[in-house]
Amino acid sequence: MKVLFIGGTGVISEACTKLAVEKGIDLYLFNRGLTEAEIPQEVPVITGDIRNRSEAAKILSGLNFDVVVDWIAFTPEHIETDLALFQGRVQQYVFISSASAYQKPPNHYRITEDTPLCNPFWEYSRNKIACEERLMRAYREAGFPVTIVRPSYTYGRKKIPCATGGSDYTLIDRYKKGKKIIVPGDGTSLWTLTHNTDFAKGFISLLGKEKAIGESYHITSDEVLTWNQIYQIIGNAVGVEPNLIYIPSKVINHFDQEIGAGLLGDKAHSMVFDNSKIKETVPGFEATVSFAQGVRMAVEWFEANPQRCVVNERHNQRIDRIISAYEKLYPRFDCATGPLMNDRRWDCFR
Repeated sequence: MKVLFIGGTGVISEACTKLAVEKGIDLYLFNRGLTEAEIPQEVPVITGDIRNRSEAAKILSGLNFDVVVDWIAFTPEHIETDLALFQGRVQQYVFISSASAYQKPPNHYRITEDTPLCNPFWEYSRNKIACEERLMRAYREAGFPVTIVRPSYTYGRKKIPCATGGSDYTLIDRYKKGKKIIVPGDGTSLWTLTHNTDFAKGFISLLGKEKAIGESYHITSDEVLTWNQIYQIIGNAVGVEPNLIYIPSKVINHFDQEIGAGLLGDKAHSMVFDNSKIKETVPGFEATVSFAQGVRMAVEWFEANPQRCVVNERHNQRIDRIISAYEKLYPRFDCATGPLMNDRRWDCFR
């Protein structure tokens, strides 16, 4: 099977690239060659810019693939480029969507592929929904052989989960220095974190599978944790008791809408995934890396090389600004009843 990954060097796709090679897939990567990644030596890298349609068409004109996976399509315009490039030329096209596209807030905490797609809070998710709609129209009207895959929060050795971003060494550094770590809400919402090697097992098995054409799948772990548990497990891996501060997601969004969009549009809600569909299509699929194992491997990877331990001071400053602004209001907040009704500074959060 000859497969093209557009992108292929991100946290999720890097693990899939490695497993594809182990499975004997004839894999090619197409990207700009700007992202540092450990690409297996036997994988050819085609250098080009998929955003430049004419350039991409010229580079890919003499090449044929059974399967194309686009890891970096985020808007309907990106999808139109892929349709122009690959219509009639591939047996399967895989679009990487996002589980954040599922209904927010959800009507039910347990998510299946039939859960409606609706996210009024996050433009990223709305764009992914629009991409899915365009691709399914191409499937219905022109037989374009699409498969849609929706990862949820997927991490690996280069990424440590954090609800408010800074999921590189910046989070570890905050732990080690005793800095406050923001927990959205009260930390009791349920969340699912998936190691990239587990995701890869389900994903690679979908490639070339005719049954998957015209279908959508999410691929996640079955381990369910609260954000309180997540931050405690990270602390255990770092060897530090976390210094947690609880801030309502709406308050976070008020002070930083970029961080807030990812909370209100995704991480502030309990999300538990029913993986029956991927398990039925890929018999034997099971996520086996616990979060405690995965985050410990990530911390060890960072600290094995001091050059990896880079702190994003801009992100640190954003987090500190949110905390500082919230703490100025906190004395006027009654934990039992919420904001005091005579304090109009809280009106925007009601």
